[in-house]
Amino acid sequence: MKTYFNFGLTLFLFIFFTACEKPEKSHSVTFDDTLTEYKWSLAELNPDLPSDWSSYKYLVLEMKASSPQRFSFGFITENGLLTKNIHPFSGTWIRMAVPLDFYRGENTKGSEMAATWNQPRATGWMNIYGGGFGPLTGIDTIYVGIEIPIGEPSLEIRSISLEKNEVTGAVLGQEPLVDKFGQWIPSGWPGKIETLEELKEVWKEEELSLKPEGFNYSKYGGYLNTQVKATGFFRVEKIDGKWWFVDPEGHLFLAAGMNGVRMGTYTRTENRENIFSELPPDEFRKPARNGSSSPDVSFSAWNHYRRFGDNWKSKWKDMEVLRMDSWGLNAVNWSDPVLNDKKAYAKFLYGWGIEEGIMGMPDVYSQEFFDNANRIAAEQCTPLKDDPWMLGYFIGNEPPWPGREPLMVDAILEGPESVMQSKLKEYLSEEDTPELRKAFVHKSFEKFLEIINAAIKKHDPNHLNMGIRYGGSPSEDVIKMARVFDVYSFNTYKYVVSSEYLDNINKLTGLPILIGEFHFGTPDRGLAPGLSQVSNLQERGVAYSYYIENAFAHSSLIGTYWFLWRDQPNTGRNDGENYNIGIVDVTDQPYPDMVNALKTSHKRLLNIHSGKLEPVNKKPEGRIRKKTFEQDAF
Repeated sequence: MKTYFNFGLTLFLFIFFTACEKPEKSHSVTFDDTLTEYKWSLAELNPDLPSDWSSYKYLVLEMKASSPQRFSFGFITENGLLTKNIHPFSGTWIRMAVPLDFYRGENTKGSEMAATWNQPRATGWMNIYGGGFGPLTGIDTIYVGIEIPIGEPSLEIRSISLEKNEVTGAVLGQEPLVDKFGQWIPSGWPGKIETLEELKEVWKEEELSLKPEGFNYSKYGGYLNTQVKATGFFRVEKIDGKWWFVDPEGHLFLAAGMNGVRMGTYTRTENRENIFSELPPDEFRKPARNGSSSPDVSFSAWNHYRRFGDNWKSKWKDMEVLRMDSWGLNAVNWSDPVLNDKKAYAKFLYGWGIEEGIMGMPDVYSQEFFDNANRIAAEQCTPLKDDPWMLGYFIGNEPPWPGREPLMVDAILEGPESVMQSKLKEYLSEEDTPELRKAFVHKSFEKFLEIINAAIKKHDPNHLNMGIRYGGSPSEDVIKMARVFDVYSFNTYKYVVSSEYLDNINKLTGLPILIGEFHFGTPDRGLAPGLSQVSNLQERGVAYSYYIENAFAHSSLIGTYWFLWRDQPNTGRNDGENYNIGIVDVTDQPYPDMVNALKTSHKRLLNIHSGKLEPVNKKPEGRIRKKTFEQDAF
């Protein structure tokens, strides 16, 4: 009798608690060659969701992505589809709080394109560029899509809700995601490090393999078998129809450059301390940028200490210089200043008021801006005016206003009182047209350039002004304004830069051309694929060689800078970005296919630019984008 009673009680309790839990139904989709987008009705995901989201602040998702590959996430409203890109933590259940303001209107905050569009979240990050903006009314469908799926990535959603109050994302699993070396625990790959002893053996093998050879570089990175007039500083010269840098000793120089050669890359711990199996010691922590009490930490710097010991900073410099010498890299930017007596370096000038200005534009009509420009140039340029290692100055990076001039005018008119606002109102007092609004922005930018360039030349007449590294596709009117520089610089994340595009820049400016940023990545090791995606790690090297060799074949192209030296942290830099784009990984191991591409192509650049060698014609294999390879050229 007692046995039957216990069995009946157990069955009753199981049925009761199962009914009370009401587990959410999971909805999943797997993407492949034939399925790149999917839609769920609101009724299917959550029948309690309203169609009007006007009063809500967040959409909250509980989801699990199998891959760090970005996906488009959005809604079909009564006015059409609105989407933004989400880069989630992969391999674990997360709560992602999606701010709905990202879909309602364009962001005017941020002085650079990345600062404008990249938005950090606790469980990944979002890029809110494009995808449409508008009111969130008449919503009946949730949309997800991946442009080119790699490895059949899947996405599973088990809960979706709306919130009017502040919500923080969270990792819902209990197991850590990042190990003590900074590696992504849910992912596996050949060569993943398990022990420090194993890592030390790998480091030792690399050190034995490094030997500079075959580049024929001078002290400053120019070509020893060339000689023109030496001035003691870097300059540019057009010789027989081809542009070149000339190094301080008079050797022709092509910048095979690298961005971000730094001792450590930091990531946030705020609201996610539990995802790290072990945090770095205090020496590798620093106060968070946002004032949080939770520090930012650097696993890459910790790994350097593990490698080199107490004198790790000095030994780190020696190793990075040896690597760059061995791989044919002769120029750096945004890199640690300790390298500035070993590699030609570009200097970024800060403090013009760009960071505080509206969409990167300071109040150029104010006396304060004029005085500040001269003070900044005196403070930052005067100490460098006699430095032969300094290649030249950059005065800005990827301003977000080109192509969005009307939005910038609205932001100025709606912003705080300023001299610029008064000038704008006066300018539009008799007539207000889109053409006049655009003209005002361009006139203001010309004034910005005029004042800053004069201040730089006053305090340093010896070095090149390499201007603003433009991003995106600035109009011809904007490109023409670069005539005041010594070099036209732009960043482009394409698979190849067309000679026609470079021809047009040369026609508009008459200047030599430098590419300040490019890269290729792939979703791997818990890292997102970057802005130009290839199929796998091996194809990154193929893409590198095809890109730079075809770029340097152009008569005006004198420099390319890869972005970035080291993979970004899998938990994201300050704005969340976590790209698999490094020459070395977080454990300080180089990627062999990238190293081979660097060494091979850098030995060929002089003859390619001189017209004695044809660039490689092997393009990266595999699926890249829906456009053809040629259509995705700049």
